[in-house]
Amino acid sequence: MIAVGALCLYLWMALLTYDTSDPGFSHTSNVDQVQNAAGRAGAYFADILFMVLGYFAYIFPLLLAIKTWQIFRERHQPWDWSGWLFSWRLIGLVFLVLSGAALAHIHFHPAASMPFSAGGALGESLGDLARNLLNVQGSTLMFIALFLFGLTVFTDLSWFKVMDLTGKITLDLFELVQGAANRWWEARNERKRLEAQLREDEPVVVKAAPMAADKREPAKPALRERIFKREEAPAQPVEPREPTLSREPVVPRESLAAREPIISREQPAAAPMIVPPTPARAPEPSKRVMKEKQAPLFVDSAVEGTLPSISILDPAEQKKIEYSPESLAGVGQLLEIKLKEFGVEVTVDSIHPGPVITRYEIQPAAGVKVSRIANLAKDLARSLAVTSVRVVEVIPGKTTVGIEIPNENRQMVRFSEVLATPQYDEQKSPVTLALGHDIGGKPVITDLAKMPHLLVAGTTGSGKSVGVNAMILSILFKSSPEDARLIMIDPKMLELSIYEGIPHLLCPVVTDMKDAANALRWSVAEMERRYKLMAAMGVRNLAGFNRKVKDAQEAGEIIHDPLYRRESMDDEPPALKTLPTIVVVVDEFADMMMIVGKKVEELIARIAQKARAAGIHLILATQRPSVDVITGLIKANIPTRMAFQVSSKIDSRTIIDQGGAEQLLGHGDMLYMPPGTSLPIRVHGAFVSDDEVHRVVEAWKLRGAPDYNDDILNGVEEAGSGFEGGGGGGDGEDSESDALYDEAVQFVLESRRASISAVQRKLKIGYNRAARMIEAMEMAGVVTPMNSNGSREVIAPGGPRD
Repeated sequence: MIAVGALCLYLWMALLTYDTSDPGFSHTSNVDQVQNAAGRAGAYFADILFMVLGYFAYIFPLLLAIKTWQIFRERHQPWDWSGWLFSWRLIGLVFLVLSGAALAHIHFHPAASMPFSAGGALGESLGDLARNLLNVQGSTLMFIALFLFGLTVFTDLSWFKVMDLTGKITLDLFELVQGAANRWWEARNERKRLEAQLREDEPVVVKAAPMAADKREPAKPALRERIFKREEAPAQPVEPREPTLSREPVVPRESLAAREPIISREQPAAAPMIVPPTPARAPEPSKRVMKEKQAPLFVDSAVEGTLPSISILDPAEQKKIEYSPESLAGVGQLLEIKLKEFGVEVTVDSIHPGPVITRYEIQPAAGVKVSRIANLAKDLARSLAVTSVRVVEVIPGKTTVGIEIPNENRQMVRFSEVLATPQYDEQKSPVTLALGHDIGGKPVITDLAKMPHLLVAGTTGSGKSVGVNAMILSILFKSSPEDARLIMIDPKMLELSIYEGIPHLLCPVVTDMKDAANALRWSVAEMERRYKLMAAMGVRNLAGFNRKVKDAQEAGEIIHDPLYRRESMDDEPPALKTLPTIVVVVDEFADMMMIVGKKVEELIARIAQKARAAGIHLILATQRPSVDVITGLIKANIPTRMAFQVSSKIDSRTIIDQGGAEQLLGHGDMLYMPPGTSLPIRVHGAFVSDDEVHRVVEAWKLRGAPDYNDDILNGVEEAGSGFEGGGGGGDGEDSESDALYDEAVQFVLESRRASISAVQRKLKIGYNRAARMIEAMEMAGVVTPMNSNGSREVIAPGGPRD
């Protein structure tokens, strides 16, 4: 910058002090004293510039001054050499010099003392050539266009800024002149008014003195005193108004205050209300935790009939408030600005910070649709530099729209802090599930019996398996084996196998998918048996059945099993006992449906349709939320869904029938849709480590061994096969001895359709009976085994069966 500035000043000195008597290239001189202020070298430089460019040589120092200012303005920016940009600027300089010299030659005449043309040798040659071809007017138009083009390219000039600056200066000058004229006019009117008042008062005083009988009224002394005081005080003239630089008319502050409040820089809008999370202090411990602390001995000794202590879980870290009202308000203001850039006018109504995300409740302007804000979720995430932004279109009980922005520092939700709350302790259901915390930090506790079934889906690594482990541990910390029993199906042989050996299991953890189909068939049969028992007892659900049995036991009465089949008159039917709630947990039912086929879907649908009153509940989990896995039949019968992070909006719609799961943060962040509502709740799932699961499993192994029911995996399908193990087998010989077996075979051979439902409709029999007939035909070689899609082929020849 210093070098270019010095060169600019040197050229100015050389050009302004040019003298024809000094030595130069265009002429010879023998003077010893050079008149040029830049010396002999400056005289030569000025002579060359004037000879080549004429008067346009004076523009060169001006261009150097512009470059000096540009260097000063960009001094803080990193220097980056660009050959293309340098060439582009050089082209602009060439056009600027050529067109300027030609214009100077065409429109200016040289001075008598100047031996050169006004445009120099370069301008003279180009100007004469253009004037011969285009005449003066055409040449002027062409060279002006080239001059403006070269000036724009070389100096990087913005003509819009030039127009704005010219307009501003014009308006300022106009307002300045207008203000001066207004002040002069007001001063003139004030002077005329005073003179008129004096003229009105003076004649009355002069003529009233000699005429005593005159009826004229005397002058008003108060008015006269005011006028004289104004004349006698010239040091305090009427203050002129300040010249206003605004284009808008001056409005008094009183009238502005009477208007509706407008958000501006001078009058900022009211700060949004910040609602801190409810557990500002440590949560109140539950009664169970207080009892465990008061116990003199370690609670987790091998004592039957007791539940494991919550102290075996990892303790929760102390929550730290990592936000300030200023930072939250700043993000809210930034949110308003970014939405305004997209053409959506909103105001932040309230701010709800939480452990993982912060919800900003905004009030849209009149006429703004919620869909416009929802479609801007990805643009907002990009503008705010966050991973994802979720838009809550409807907040129950409010007219605002929620914008959920993740926090910079995410707090972990420990499973122990969810269990050690009064909400979990007050739940009486044996299948109480502790899910985690909501966006405000409150514990989310729900009841599986009211769901009554749960569908869990999410992509790999989203926290789905940890969420399933948290649900299972919630049941293990709440219920004894007499209250809740589990059937676990684990196709991956990794997730649920660690629960092997706990007393809550009805059967070993199922890893073979054929055994999984048998377990589901047993669940259907147990459901039918329980319905028959409840019908015989005159109750409507499992809770009423257990209550009636307990009342009878407390009264010393014995209720015999009404479904027991006596083989002789001496057999005594067993006494009824309370029935536990059964939870069937399937970790990856997509693999089960791929291997076993369509039959599993029918069994799941049957259990989901009828098993609520019987106390049998399903927890289905999958990491492939596609329509061929989560079919319409399953979704129609399982209204309670839980969506973890997914990759696309299509997967989110497949799980919860609406978008939003694709905008979750992963690591346990989920959308939980309770039964009977279509509005999901965002829950931050509790984290359960593998060590915690192993400690809980070991604690239950010390309290008892599992009592497995062998009928579950052996394929017992009779409707009367009960929980206590009654009923006979369902082998092929018994099925062939069925009175309708021959008729079923005849129908299959004639129709060439080996379908359970077709046989069921043809013979008007139950599903289990038709299924046993088809399996007996498979063992007899009439039909093939089930294919992957659930179909069978008839391999026996047609005609009647002998």
